[in-house]
Amino acid sequence: MSPWLIILFVFGYFGFLMLISWWTTRGGDSDQAFFTGNRQSPWYIVAFGMIGTSLSGVTFISVPGWVESSQFAYLQMVLGYLLGYLVVGLVLMPLYYRLKLTSIYTYLLDRFGMKSYKTGAWYFLISRIIGASFRLYLVAIVFQFAIFDQLDIDFPFSATVLLTIVLIWVYSYKGGIKTIVWTDTLQTLFMLLAVGITIAVIGRNMDLNFSGLVSSIGESQYSQIFFVDDWRDGKFFLKQFLTGAFITIAMTGLDQDMMQKNLTCKNIGEAKKNMFWFSITLVFVNLFFLSLGALLYMFANSNGIALPEKADYLYPILAVNGYLGPIVAILFILGLIAAAYSSADSALTALTTSFCVDILGFERREIPNSQRTRKLVHLSLSAVLLIVIVVFEAINNDSVIKELFVAAGYTYGPLLGLFSFGMFTKYQVKDRMVPMICILAPIICYFIKDNSVEWFNGYQVGFELLIFNGLLTFTGLYLVRKPYNASSISDPAGSALER
Repeated sequence: MSPWLIILFVFGYFGFLMLISWWTTRGGDSDQAFFTGNRQSPWYIVAFGMIGTSLSGVTFISVPGWVESSQFAYLQMVLGYLLGYLVVGLVLMPLYYRLKLTSIYTYLLDRFGMKSYKTGAWYFLISRIIGASFRLYLVAIVFQFAIFDQLDIDFPFSATVLLTIVLIWVYSYKGGIKTIVWTDTLQTLFMLLAVGITIAVIGRNMDLNFSGLVSSIGESQYSQIFFVDDWRDGKFFLKQFLTGAFITIAMTGLDQDMMQKNLTCKNIGEAKKNMFWFSITLVFVNLFFLSLGALLYMFANSNGIALPEKADYLYPILAVNGYLGPIVAILFILGLIAAAYSSADSALTALTTSFCVDILGFERREIPNSQRTRKLVHLSLSAVLLIVIVVFEAINNDSVIKELFVAAGYTYGPLLGLFSFGMFTKYQVKDRMVPMICILAPIICYFIKDNSVEWFNGYQVGFELLIFNGLLTFTGLYLVRKPYNASSISDPAGSALER
C-alpha cells in the first residue's frame, strides 16, 4: 500500500472535518457555543456520535487483538454497561439538567465545598488526559508504521504525535462541542464502515457468506462469552458485569467529556432518548468488534501469517501490509483516525471546558477577554497531551485497553465515591479533608491490587478495582462526615444549587 496514497486520503478526510467545522461556526465562536453547543443538538446525532467517542481507537485496535487471550469475555463487561447507562439516564442526567450545569463538577461545590469541587475537577482532568493520551498513542504508532516507516523517513515519534494533535486542534479550537457533535457523527460512520468492510473481505477470502461467518466464529476457540467457573479469575462473569456497570457510571455519568455531549440536547427527554438508544446499539457494535478479532486470528492462522508479539498490532499488520487488499488498508487508516479522533477531540474540548469553568471560574467571575483565554487553555492542553503520549510510548509494555481500564480504576474511583456520597446520603463532610481521602483511596487500592493473590486466597483484582476505589472513598467521606443540616442542603442529591 503506497504511503503517499494513504496521505492523500488522510488529508481528504480532514478536509471533510474542516468543512464541518466551518459550517458549525458560521454564527461565531462564543464560549456558550463552545461549552454547551447552545443546547440545540439533535438527540439522534449525539447518540450516533457517542458510539465513536465511547469506543475510540482503543476499541478499534485492542479489542480485536484481545480476543486471543480472553475470547469474548469483554462482552460480559459490555452487558454491564447497559445497567450503568440506565443509572446514568435515570439518576445522573436528570440532576444535571435540573441544575443547568455546564460542568458537572459544579455539583460538588454547593454539595460539599470548594476543596471537594476542585478535587473532583482535577481528578477528571488527570483521568481524561491519561485516557486521551492512550487513544492518540494508537493513532501515532499506526501513522509511524504505515506512513513514515514505509517512506523510510527519519521522522521522530514525537513529531508524529505533534501532527496528530495539531490536526485535532485545527478543527476543534473554534467551535468546541458544537463542532464535535457533528464531526463525531462522521467519524463513527467511517469507523463502523471500516470494520464492516474488513469482515466482508475476510469472509470473501475464506469463502464464507454471512451465515458461514457466524457459524465459524461460534465454533471457534475464541467465542466463549461467559466465564462462571472460578470466582477468583479476572474474567469471572459477576466481576466483569458489575465492573462494566460501575465503569459506565464513572466514565460516562461522572465524566465531563461524555456528559458534555448529552448536555447539548434540547431537554432531558431528548437526552434520555439519546442515552438509551446509544447504550443498546453499543452492545451490538462491541460484538461486531469482537467478531472481527476472531476472524482476524482465524485468517492469520489459516494463511500461515505469524502473529505479532503485541496483540494490538494484529489488525494494523494485516490491514496495512496488504494481506486484505488496498481498500481495507485505506479504510483501516481512516477508521482508526475516526475512532481515535472521535474520542480525543471531544476529550480535548471537555478538558478545556472543565479547566475554564472549574479551575479558572468562568461562570463564577468575570474573565477579561474570555475567548482568548479559552483558546490559550485549549492550546496548552494540547501540549500537555503531546508530552504525556511521548512518555507513554517510552514505558508502555502491555495491551493498551488493559492499561486504560487500570488507570481508570485509580482516577475515576474518587469521583464515583464523591458523587455517590453526595447523592445517596444526607451528610455534609469536612471539606478540607476531602483531597486527602481522594489521594489515599487510590494508594490503598494500588497495594490491594498488587497483593490480592497473596492476601485473598488467590483472588485476582481486575477491573473491579474501580469499585473498591469508590467504596474506599465513600468510606473515607463517611468517617469525616458532619451531621445533616436541612437548612444547607435540601435533599440527598445536594440540590442546594436550585435555591
